Amino acid sequence: MSYFSINLINMKITILAFFLFLAFHSYSQDCNSLPTTFTSYKEAMSKIKTATFTLIDRVNTSKSSWVRGASYYSCDKKTGYFIILTDKEEYIHEGVPINIWRGFKSANSFGTFYNENIRNRFRLIPF
Repeated sequence: MSYFSINLINMKITILAFFLFLAFHSYSQDCNSLPTTFTSYKEAMSKIKTATFTLIDRVNTSKSSWVRGASYYSCDKKTGYFIILTDKEEYIHEGVPINIWRGFKSANSFGTFYNENIRNRFRLIPF
């Protein structure tokens, strides 16, 4: 392989990496610039999951009988979006304090904790 061919390959790889970098960063936004309302549940989920947060945390919910997953996204490590996946739906609650998230993570029953401390207490982003 000639020197020219190797340089051409390296240049193509560099250009591809640059465009991938631009593509990733053009779809990501800072969490502080997220809208306060969303036009749909799908838009909310997409924007939250692609935004850049200071804290993203998940918990293993395999011991639960109906909670299939839970995650927490926060800009300031004080309040954030709580996303819970159940047997029936996935829900997004906003403005959930970090201490509630920590309580959820350490709860003996994720479902009971959710029903007593999160459900109907924090704004639910509609679907």
